[in-house]
Amino acid sequence: MGNKLMPREAWGSRLGLILAMAGNAVGLGNFLRFPVQAVQNGGGAFIFPYLICFLLMGIPLLFIEWSSGRYGGKFNNHSTPYIMDGMGNSKVWKYVGVFGIFTNIAVVAYYTYIESWSLVYILHSVVGTFKGLSQAEVAVFFNDYVGELSSYTWFPFETVFFYVLVLSLNIYILSKGLGGIEKVAKIGMPLLILFGVILAFRGLTLGESGKSDLFPDANAWDGLNFLWTPQFDSLTNPKVWLAAAGQIFFTLSVGMGTIQCYAAFIKANEDIALNAVSAGFMNEFVEVVLGSSIVIPIAAGYLGLDWVLKNAGFGMAFQTMPFLFQQWGETAAAFAGVLWFGLLFFAGITSSLAMGTPWMSFMKDEFGWGRNKGAWSFGMLALTMGLPTVLLYQFGVFDEYDYWAGTVSLVIFALLESVLFSWVFGIDKGWNEINEGSDIKIPQVYKFIIKYVTPLLLLFVFIGALISPYQNEWAENISSIMNGGNWVLDNSSIIKNISNFGLKEQFLLAHTDKEKSFIQDKIFYINMARLLLVGLFGFICSLVYLSNQKRLKEGKKGHE
Repeated sequence: MGNKLMPREAWGSRLGLILAMAGNAVGLGNFLRFPVQAVQNGGGAFIFPYLICFLLMGIPLLFIEWSSGRYGGKFNNHSTPYIMDGMGNSKVWKYVGVFGIFTNIAVVAYYTYIESWSLVYILHSVVGTFKGLSQAEVAVFFNDYVGELSSYTWFPFETVFFYVLVLSLNIYILSKGLGGIEKVAKIGMPLLILFGVILAFRGLTLGESGKSDLFPDANAWDGLNFLWTPQFDSLTNPKVWLAAAGQIFFTLSVGMGTIQCYAAFIKANEDIALNAVSAGFMNEFVEVVLGSSIVIPIAAGYLGLDWVLKNAGFGMAFQTMPFLFQQWGETAAAFAGVLWFGLLFFAGITSSLAMGTPWMSFMKDEFGWGRNKGAWSFGMLALTMGLPTVLLYQFGVFDEYDYWAGTVSLVIFALLESVLFSWVFGIDKGWNEINEGSDIKIPQVYKFIIKYVTPLLLLFVFIGALISPYQNEWAENISSIMNGGNWVLDNSSIIKNISNFGLKEQFLLAHTDKEKSFIQDKIFYINMARLLLVGLFGFICSLVYLSNQKRLKEGKKGHE
């Protein structure tokens, strides 16, 4: 395997490592995606499968990624191409490891754009921009800001300025190395939790006090009851299971390569089992307890549960929350805006910083690049990939990145790394690696879960995304197949998504030339976005190939 070398960089403290790992996991999805997924999948019907997926898929993947990263770090490999290369005997694995760099660059390109929204909304909350605006007017403000209401025939200076500002802040912190990331985590994570607790307390104590003539039945507790009332019929609904499993990827940041990269810098005998469980459960507390106690209860407290069920979506955080805060009075609204959007900003930046480390670690290990060169090159790649998501938001470029890089890529990488860990590297070696230096005793049943249950669940998630049935009607389509009928694919399935089937349908149904022209433009820009993503993946593959040739010349481990 080569000479064992101590990592050139290391974490300052165990607390800093756990907070940085938790910061990597605790992201915008905890507060923006989880409540919406819960509402759209039956509230209490979602929680039960979600917690089961956390135990059967989330925790095992955390064990796999922590132990794989530490194992790679023993041989001075700090990014997934060569971490995976060192665990398998095929040259293919290093190229599978490309996902662990590609995903982070592609995701950070649009993720920092959302961070910039949070920063902008903090400023607008303080200056009182939302004072006196209706919910619809607040929504218009957001849609106008991201360009939904125009084709950006003018250059959006404010939007681009704040996007570049936030990206530059990320680059600056990354240039300080692990120490800079650790400092941000030690400040940002406690503040995030404090802000979340204050807002959650307000959500839990709102009760019926927000109801009005327009919404006489508004009650914050209706939102909470909906989220926390178990509905066991969900256990037989594949749609809910797929949604729950998908949320696990978002919430724990597994399948990205960031955890392996962070873990590669810890000591060889560090207790990764306890670290993984600590970071995982801290994330679950933030998501399940705080994430479900802010947006949905407060919205239900003023607008009623029926409104929430009809309008729940990602944009609620920016299109609805500023309006709700105005109901508390001018000063309290400004304070609440700072807390809410400050919370989102800290959740975002602690995650986006993690996304920079795989690229920087790879370039440092393989080409000797320093922190500044690594950080700024990462920033330039992110800016090149990210500007289209800013300027062409209304044409679906943002959503396209999120779908392929932030969803499909995660599932594929997680599935392949679970197979590598259990079946190629070997579950016995893997289990020993997980338990090395452990202060806690992991239940033996997890050895079976990691080898069999987790890969099967991941395969189920991937196949489910590949052939999603029309309107997620699994039972009806399975029955149809059993009776000799057809399986009708939904436009959201990977198969139909690749061909832009849904947009082509919209084009045929469009009534005006303007509508048809917009859809044609959208298809063009979506295809361009895909080419950019494929180009990025190919570029990283070429760097891995060059680095492998370099390693072979130097006599290091590498597969021809």
